[in-house]
Amino acid sequence: MNKPLLAALAALVITGAGAVPAVAAQADTAASVGKSTTVKAAAAPAIQAVNFAGTVSLSNCSGSLVRFPSSESDDPALVMSNGHCLETGFPAAGEVIVDQASTRTFGLLNASATRVGTLRASKIAYATMTDTDVSLYQLTTTYAQIASSYGISPLTLNDTHPVAGTAITVVSGYWKRTYACNIDGFAYRLKEGEWTWKDSVRYTSACQTIGGTSGSPVVDNATGNVVAVNNTGNEDGGRCTDNNPCEVDANGTVTVREGINYAQETYQIPACFGLDNKLDLSRSGCVLPKP
Repeated sequence: MNKPLLAALAALVITGAGAVPAVAAQADTAASVGKSTTVKAAAAPAIQAVNFAGTVSLSNCSGSLVRFPSSESDDPALVMSNGHCLETGFPAAGEVIVDQASTRTFGLLNASATRVGTLRASKIAYATMTDTDVSLYQLTTTYAQIASSYGISPLTLNDTHPVAGTAITVVSGYWKRTYACNIDGFAYRLKEGEWTWKDSVRYTSACQTIGGTSGSPVVDNATGNVVAVNNTGNEDGGRCTDNNPCEVDANGTVTVREGINYAQETYQIPACFGLDNKLDLSRSGCVLPKP
């Protein structure tokens, strides 16, 4: 996983492959499991300019101010990051956290990566490292209030499955740095240490993310929408261990791809939130793990 900065030195570095800066070594920690076959797709649309507007920096990770296709301006705003970036530490395998009080703060960035304000959580609406690696914080402010105060709009989560070959940009609010590559394919199961994730996004080798980039939004260059949340990479060729996720296909075959990094799809999240951005895991179409 690309560890949270504070935990990185003592724990795993989940997001990045390759050498990780000393500070990043404390950044994010996540588990990475196996990748599946690479899927060919039509030529990717022309690359659009992707900037930092709407991304946030956490104390140990990256994240983004997000909305769903059905979200309204007066809804409580949400910030998305990784489950392994929680201030309370890594959720155990099988653990799901909902509606847990939190006063965590986030540095809101504008297009040029300048911090323009501080956002505060009222609660962790949802978080887990089971099947996926995601955290969603509900804020004390609405989208309209944030737009009025800072001129920043949220990023929209796409509600359809990402496509192999898509040109993407991983936008790190922590490092104020971007990584451009393509979706190489999808891992049926990605296993890292005690955690297993389903249908993970595999990047092409150009996205050499590092510790501290955990929780970064993965943006489709053509639409500007978020298709995944960055979370881990195989650092030194280890097999299914912390910081060395492996791919496991439907037949149980394990593949290790040293230096390759991964993200968790986010298209399934909107179906689990209803009116006023309220979490409802019983909604039709919601497949996120339940407590």
